[in-house]
Amino acid sequence: MDFLTRSGVMSQTCKTGNCNIGTGKIRSRPARLALVLCGLAILPAAPCAAADASAWSQDSKSAARLIAGANASDQAPLRAGIEVKLEPGWHTYWRYPGDSGVPPRVDFSGSDNVKAAKVRFPAPRLFSDGGGNSIGYSDSVIFPVEVTPRQTGKPVTLRLKVDYAVCEKLCIPAEGRAELPLAAGPSASDAALAAAEAQVPAPVSAAEADLHVRRVNDAAKPLIAVDLKTPSGGPVGIFVEGPSPEWALPIPQPAQGAPAGRQHFGFELDGLPPGVDPKGQFELTFTVVEGGRAMEIKTHLD
Repeated sequence: MDFLTRSGVMSQTCKTGNCNIGTGKIRSRPARLALVLCGLAILPAAPCAAADASAWSQDSKSAARLIAGANASDQAPLRAGIEVKLEPGWHTYWRYPGDSGVPPRVDFSGSDNVKAAKVRFPAPRLFSDGGGNSIGYSDSVIFPVEVTPRQTGKPVTLRLKVDYAVCEKLCIPAEGRAELPLAAGPSASDAALAAAEAQVPAPVSAAEADLHVRRVNDAAKPLIAVDLKTPSGGPVGIFVEGPSPEWALPIPQPAQGAPAGRQHFGFELDGLPPGVDPKGQFELTFTVVEGGRAMEIKTHLD
């Protein structure tokens, strides 16, 4: 999970005496005095820069923190992110982990003046080993967060609790906790956050993507065929999710017979919640990663 000098009203960080002054040296006595006064919170009108990032919350093989994006004073939602860095050889999971694994569970309920915090997921990659396939991220990842305040113009403080898993040959649970005030102004982490936002799959209709799905047979676990336009002709990663998190559909596998400019995939309609008729009509979500583009496509299986 990636993470941000702002000015304006006195921030919550300033009030607690934790003002972040960056990495530059303090060059003058007035600057030192202003810093001391800010830390002591005895100059309510003095601007105090908010932190660009929280401290790292370290686990055995990974670490997590919050970052802030560049935000305007009248902007809603505010931009933030959850950054997770991993030791070499380790990976963590997407919102749907694949054959095994645990998706991240994010809790912002302890935050101040936050109505909603929507976590978005950059395009993942496929990991394969003898135990099956999993979907996620290696090295590091930033999950962009769209933060909607309860009251605009009032201070916002994010408080994060995230439970996730990291895997090499074995998987182990991890936990991160972080706190970060959000304020208007620029951010040293904005470029990294913007890059992660650009990696979030763009919503595209099935018609725009030229994606078609159909049942091939009436077996107990029907075979589903996927036909997709792929202009680049390069490798394509495709993942499918059901209508709710209780679904655990297989990862579509490449199939033969596609003409130039298209690719075929197939998967069994397996991993449905108990009591769901596999011959019913469902809304499926496909995430397609092809070169530098990523799309999220919702379509109906009739």
